[in-house]
Amino acid sequence: MDFLTVEETAQRLGVKRDTVYAYASRGLLTSVRGARRRGSRFARAEVEALAARGREAGEPSGVVERIRTGITLVADGGPWFRGVPAAGLAARADLAEVAALLWDVPGPVRFDADPELLAVAGAALAALPARARSTDRFRVAVAAAAAADPLRADVRPAAVTRTAATLLGTVVAALGGAASPAAPAGPPGPDPAVPLWPALARDPAADPGTGPDHLRAALVLLADHGLAASTVAARVAASTLADVHAVVSAGLGALDGPRHGLAGTLAHRFLAEALDDPPAALAARLRAGERVPGFGHSVYRGADPRAVALLDRLRTDPRADRVLACVDALTDGMARGDGPAPNVDLALAALMHTHDLRPDAGELVFATARTVGWVAHALEEYAEPGPRFRPLGVYTGPRPQTPQRPG
Repeated sequence: MDFLTVEETAQRLGVKRDTVYAYASRGLLTSVRGARRRGSRFARAEVEALAARGREAGEPSGVVERIRTGITLVADGGPWFRGVPAAGLAARADLAEVAALLWDVPGPVRFDADPELLAVAGAALAALPARARSTDRFRVAVAAAAAADPLRADVRPAAVTRTAATLLGTVVAALGGAASPAAPAGPPGPDPAVPLWPALARDPAADPGTGPDHLRAALVLLADHGLAASTVAARVAASTLADVHAVVSAGLGALDGPRHGLAGTLAHRFLAEALDDPPAALAARLRAGERVPGFGHSVYRGADPRAVALLDRLRTDPRADRVLACVDALTDGMARGDGPAPNVDLALAALMHTHDLRPDAGELVFATARTVGWVAHALEEYAEPGPRFRPLGVYTGPRPQTPQRPG
């Protein structure tokens, strides 16, 4: 077999020596040390394959591997799930059908709870204080289910999808109260919107009206959004062959911040302030130089198509009239200064106010829906040849002191 030295490899790839070693640490190249020659060597065929890959997809950065994905296209007019418009799916499908599409399995997927895992998750949730946030409860339920699943480390595709479906069904059932006979909860089945509703509503016994159907659409729209921060975190975990529960936990960790999954709660709070006097609430934010929650998106130049789809659904619901009047007034006020359009966080907040959901319900909706997307990305990542995420750090701390030679 023909081998190249580090210098020859760096020259062939058009990178520095340090980058060659970085490629080796990330599994892109295999370092070989000969018995008679000092230094690392690399198989010419492997180097040529990496060079060809660089020509095809752009030069490897040497920092974080490019992520190729066939799951979701995020662009103006989208998103599209494997080529299918998400807005169209929201009109007719549920999360179970979308999971089958994103996971590339026959569907619909059934999110049925496992009785043993449900008992463990329910007991863990019962130990939490009443003030625990929805995402805290979701995270605890996932961890409890993981601890009770001895076969969770199986990352073969069929095992992953089966484990993921059971995990989400168990967590939703536990959050909805199924682990407690006295608590109202919907029956198990393919669509998690019904059993999730009691965990979202301020008064689970009240007539939900069209709320669960709007929730069904919201879950579909939020199932995936490309390489968002939480999805990258989930993929990093999957790249180490971490199990599904760990992948979801990684996604939840990145989701739990005001710049990502908590944005819906901030939009809900702002909408509550604006319901009585939208111009005044908007003026207060603008006067303070603050970002207006629920408006603008880093991807879409115009309106967020997910917000359009969800708000259009709410316009058919008489309960939403007052809330949508507020949304429209805020939108007009923002447009006056060529401001950004509403995003899906504002649309989700409008759904929450329309059907009197808990202030943090949006976080739970987001986590439930996005779990499906994280699992889809984990399946893609499990198929990759090895860990790909090894950033090159730029050390900025104090340098080691060089020992002084005696004079």
